[in-house]
Amino acid sequence: MAHVPQIRIPATYMRGGTSKGVFFRLDDLPERCRVPGEPRDRLLLRVIGSPDPYGKQIDGMGAATSSTSKTVIVSKSTQPGHDVDYLFGQVSIDQPFVDWSGNCGNLSSAVGPFAIAAGLIDPSRIPRDGLCTVRIWQANIRKTIIAHVPVTDGQVQETGDFELDGVTFPAAEVQLEFLDPADEGEGDGGGAMFPTGQLVDDLEVPGIGTLKATMINAGIPTIFVNAKDIGYTGTELQEAINGDPKALAMFETIRAHGAVRMGLIGHVDEAAKRQHTPKIAFVAPPADYVASSGKPVRATDVDLLVRALSMGKLHHAMMGTVSVAIATAAAIPGTLVNLAAGGGEREQVRFGHPSGTLRVGAQARREPSGEWVVTKAVMSRSARVLMEGWVRVPGDAF
Repeated sequence: MAHVPQIRIPATYMRGGTSKGVFFRLDDLPERCRVPGEPRDRLLLRVIGSPDPYGKQIDGMGAATSSTSKTVIVSKSTQPGHDVDYLFGQVSIDQPFVDWSGNCGNLSSAVGPFAIAAGLIDPSRIPRDGLCTVRIWQANIRKTIIAHVPVTDGQVQETGDFELDGVTFPAAEVQLEFLDPADEGEGDGGGAMFPTGQLVDDLEVPGIGTLKATMINAGIPTIFVNAKDIGYTGTELQEAINGDPKALAMFETIRAHGAVRMGLIGHVDEAAKRQHTPKIAFVAPPADYVASSGKPVRATDVDLLVRALSMGKLHHAMMGTVSVAIATAAAIPGTLVNLAAGGGEREQVRFGHPSGTLRVGAQARREPSGEWVVTKAVMSRSARVLMEGWVRVPGDAF
């Protein structure tokens, strides 16, 4: 009986922040997969193990969550003043498509370490000890990310004492700067930080009602609503949302109508093919709760509470790109995020999420025209190589 042999492709399996993904050098991909198109998407789907009607991704590298169904392609940069180009693919678990519409903020923290280890950074730029600054061109959203990667004895330092809620073990801290994080996408979403022109909108959602919403393009297009307006407190953990089909359907309906209002899609039916963006999140003032690890979070520990959904499920912690949106919205007086944090001007905020807390910052200013400008958002993550070598796929997979 004839059979198709497997091929092997150099790859690295990495954790970045609270996500995991399969990293590739562009030049290591099969030639027809080095450009956008069906072969590349089919390859990445097969690598991750999608589409899987069982929702488990048993026959691939994915782990059946939005945080682990991810791929990254890195190459030497074609952009002046940058070291590497970083392309992110969010792989659907049960559907045959890869969403290229946004960035992954968590995996952004692994791009610098991967680039250094993969030989994509000029050796003269890598200190023997200290921080290596890697300028990253985020190709999905055409933005600059600066990663400050710790180096010890000429090698990327991965171990350390930096703790990140949502990650079990401590590691070395990687500081990230997201420059000019607003207005992401290639003309997508109206070309403005607030595509509707308002800090807060009345969003009409059939069957649910009219909700106050802050819709922002910063880090990733995100729709923020008040927890109390949809019957929640902001202290919920994953099981409270993900085990409730009616709740998930409600959030998807809000997300679809918000996407239309933001100009990301033309009709709500298109949202099903755009799972990665926009994100939907709900906010609330500080309150006591117990994180998923059993760690108590006190109201005095945080400025506000935020819960966000990714790929149709409540995230176990917080997406890095939504953290940028939170930092940006918190810095602008009058947004729902800012109001939940107590209002006023602020350059940093600590928020509570299902796994614990996170501090993020942003620098915002108001132009004479009245428009808000955010020059950068800052946060810390950690990253670590989990496995490196080759990933194998059947030769007819793409």
